[in-house]
Amino acid sequence: MVASVLFAFTALFTLFALYSERKISAFIQDRLGPMENGKYGSLQAFADILKMLQKEFIIPTAADKILFILAPIIIFVSVYLGFAALPWAPGLIPASLNLGVFYIFAILSIETLGILMAGWGSNNKYALLGSMRSVAQMVSYEIPAGISLLSVVMIPQSLNLQEITIRQGILSSEAVNFLGIWDVKAIGGILSWNVFQAPHLIIAYIIYFIASLAECNRAPFDIPEAESELIGGFHVEYSGLRFAFIFLAEYSMMFLVGMIGVVLFLGGWNSPLPNIGSVSLAYWTTGIGWGIFWILLKTLSVVAIQIWIRWTLPRFRVDQLMSLCWKVLTPLAFLCMLISGVWRLTMM
Repeated sequence: MVASVLFAFTALFTLFALYSERKISAFIQDRLGPMENGKYGSLQAFADILKMLQKEFIIPTAADKILFILAPIIIFVSVYLGFAALPWAPGLIPASLNLGVFYIFAILSIETLGILMAGWGSNNKYALLGSMRSVAQMVSYEIPAGISLLSVVMIPQSLNLQEITIRQGILSSEAVNFLGIWDVKAIGGILSWNVFQAPHLIIAYIIYFIASLAECNRAPFDIPEAESELIGGFHVEYSGLRFAFIFLAEYSMMFLVGMIGVVLFLGGWNSPLPNIGSVSLAYWTTGIGWGIFWILLKTLSVVAIQIWIRWTLPRFRVDQLMSLCWKVLTPLAFLCMLISGVWRLTMM
């Protein structure tokens, strides 16, 4: 039941994100976007999906058929399984794992294997080059992303995503005034989120957000799929339902990495509203319904920024991409982890 609900959500989100991306890109480029099918082109995404589902399954003659068929399944399933450990609201989590952060990071790394299988199995030089670029990019950017996540995990001393989220909520009902400074946890709301409890985590979140764009192969890190160079990259030989799974995995990955950042850095399902005197606005706006609302609002805002960046920034060269990872993001991520260690020791 839970698996079916999550799959339905990923499918509906992909349709919504596809339509939103077309409209946002059209707005940025001063044009209308889809307008023919449905009100303001709202049915265009459904028309495209129906057309895609009717396309024939084509396997290139020289392709490795087993790898070619399995690759889209592995790519989608690895991303889909990552949703299992995400907390959606108080008491609403598909699988409450004590090692939730570790599980998600491990399961998402399998996507790299699927992309390499797609490029190699296609027996196409453009697909192979695109998959090699993608593997190099994803393996490299997993390092600053992982270290930035360690920086935030060190503060609550837990890998359980639900526990990390709860700690960013209301931990006491009375505000404590000590030397004129109000207790952040007592005030609650947005000030109790990790990025405000430990301000250096703002830098860690920026590092994670940049690395997550590379993990999703999104612009300006879309060199594995560079249309001007590689036609379509690792999925150039795919059509029909197999391409749909790869496409679904990309947009699901956008939501997944955005939600991970929201849970670890931006309070998860907690309300941004604070306590005001004896009135706890955060209490009255926290529950299963409100929790889903807040986490969807935050995550969809992050996805909108991802789309905005795609249609604003130019594509990096390969050398620029690697220099940013190894010379800028990785050292800064290590610095954030060091500060988190010192921060934790001083706050004990």
